[in-house]
Amino acid sequence: MKTAGMALEQLSEVVQRCQALPDDSYTTEDHNIFTVAGQTCIEEGNSAQVLSIVLDEKNQEIVRCMGWNLLPPLIQVLLKKEDKNLPQCLTIFNHLLETCRPKELLIGLLEQLEQDDPDTIAESLHLLLKPLQKVLVRLGGRKASSLGMALSSVLDQVAKLPLPHTKEQEEDDVFSFCRCCTDMIDFVRPFVQEVRHNLLNNEMQSETANRTVGRQGKDKEDELRTELLKFCMKSLSHPLLEVHLKDPDTLALSPLRTFATEILNILGSIGESLSSLVHQPLLKRKQVPGFLEEEVRYPKESLASLAHLVFVHHLAADTFPTVFSPVFSLRCNIEHVSVLLSRTEESKLQKGLELYEKSLVRVEDGSLRADLLEIKTFLTVPQNLIKVMTICPKHELRTKGLKVFQLSIDKFNTEAKYRFFQYMLKTSNHSGVEGYIIKNIKNQIDIALQPGNSNVWFEGIQLMPLLRKVLILPDGPETDLLQYLDRVMESLNLLRYLVIRDKVTENQTGIWTELYKVEDMFMKPLRVGVNMSRAHYERELQNTMEAKKSKAKEESVLSVSVGGEELPSMTPESQIQALHSALHTFDMIESVLARIEELIEVKDNL
Repeated sequence: MKTAGMALEQLSEVVQRCQALPDDSYTTEDHNIFTVAGQTCIEEGNSAQVLSIVLDEKNQEIVRCMGWNLLPPLIQVLLKKEDKNLPQCLTIFNHLLETCRPKELLIGLLEQLEQDDPDTIAESLHLLLKPLQKVLVRLGGRKASSLGMALSSVLDQVAKLPLPHTKEQEEDDVFSFCRCCTDMIDFVRPFVQEVRHNLLNNEMQSETANRTVGRQGKDKEDELRTELLKFCMKSLSHPLLEVHLKDPDTLALSPLRTFATEILNILGSIGESLSSLVHQPLLKRKQVPGFLEEEVRYPKESLASLAHLVFVHHLAADTFPTVFSPVFSLRCNIEHVSVLLSRTEESKLQKGLELYEKSLVRVEDGSLRADLLEIKTFLTVPQNLIKVMTICPKHELRTKGLKVFQLSIDKFNTEAKYRFFQYMLKTSNHSGVEGYIIKNIKNQIDIALQPGNSNVWFEGIQLMPLLRKVLILPDGPETDLLQYLDRVMESLNLLRYLVIRDKVTENQTGIWTELYKVEDMFMKPLRVGVNMSRAHYERELQNTMEAKKSKAKEESVLSVSVGGEELPSMTPESQIQALHSALHTFDMIESVLARIEELIEVKDNL
């Protein structure tokens, strides 16, 4: 272990020896001694002596070649802030930034940027982004790939910080996440200005005059623009897709909202049309020169995040042409919605629901044509909505999913509704969803039967194929009536409505013509199913009650099998209550079924 005195002596010796050598002809041993001795001096508090050596005019070539190795201990002192050697270390640090070779400085600074502790991450970024910016500016026209490397490292570090989710967290900024976002925007600003300046110059120059001469410079400009584009796309994905922006009414000065606005401004400054990006799924984009393929250059999640910022938060909305119809915007946005709703993260699901809702509310009710259902996403998005409605653990998202699902139905015209209902009954595989669709079918029939509202889809010959899909038991008499309860009850409610509302003499819905089929395919199998299920559950109830009496008190948990499957273990009292509830359900089904049979009999006798 070197003492401070020994280290200072070794540093002085190696510097003196290197002064006599030609420029940049130092050996590996010289580099090693300079690095170890110099770092030790700084760590042991001899910063004043190191500063004297570093500033000596005779040592500038040595500092240019080897000085960057002193960065680690210098940065540690700068991060601590309270060190008595801080002024000297800061002077050394600034001198190295001006003197050392930029490529080596870049490597040294990026190495020091790598941290794991959230507190240290934020402080390191705040300290080192400005120096990094200076170093990159010194690289001149060769900086594009280095800028890309630096931005990638910075974003990786920011991704380690906890995200602020509430208004209070954003205001308090405990882990300095918001400050880091502000620092990143300040960091890229000169490079954005450079690209913007180049784009303006290119527009002013004639295409022919500089095509041959300026091609190499143009390639460099494209590379710099590409790196900034990658930064914006990554920022749209993280953090902007994962945080919930606060409206100005909730938080007047929102750093995250400002960050989002700045990202959109940067995109515009580097020549990207926000409108074209949002509408990319439908607009043919020109071939863009550069080394990135389209889907890598414009990741789908990033474009979905952009669409959400524009249509939900109205950021940069003034840059959008007003010529796009609500239906066209919906057509574009549903591609973004599909991306978001196919994910499992709650933040993405929420943004998908918000974007879909905002896109739908602008569309007139009953205006979407049936041919839209030939587009894949108009069918996959409802399937994703069903997953949100049925299996998402967050109640608010399930409720929102149902609201948006109904809103999407309302926007279809009658033919589209009809075909959509057919598709959902065929594919949803969920009793609750099927019951909800059947309820919608009943509502549409009711509208069609109102005076002046007649349509060919929800009455007469067209209606019957849809009714046949509704008035049927999925597995005949063996259908699990508890599992299919929602569907069965809504089917019964629809049938009761038809029998009451549609007169035998008018037969507007065609139900009276098809009644014999309905009885054979639905009513009779349902009655058999109810009787079978009731008998089974009554037997289970009797067995459970007998078991409860015979079991010793200490054996208080019973296991009961229903339908070949063992019910979850529960106390005998709970088990008995569950069986009674099932029997009550069968009574309810039978009651509605009996009422329908009475109504049919009365109407037949008229």
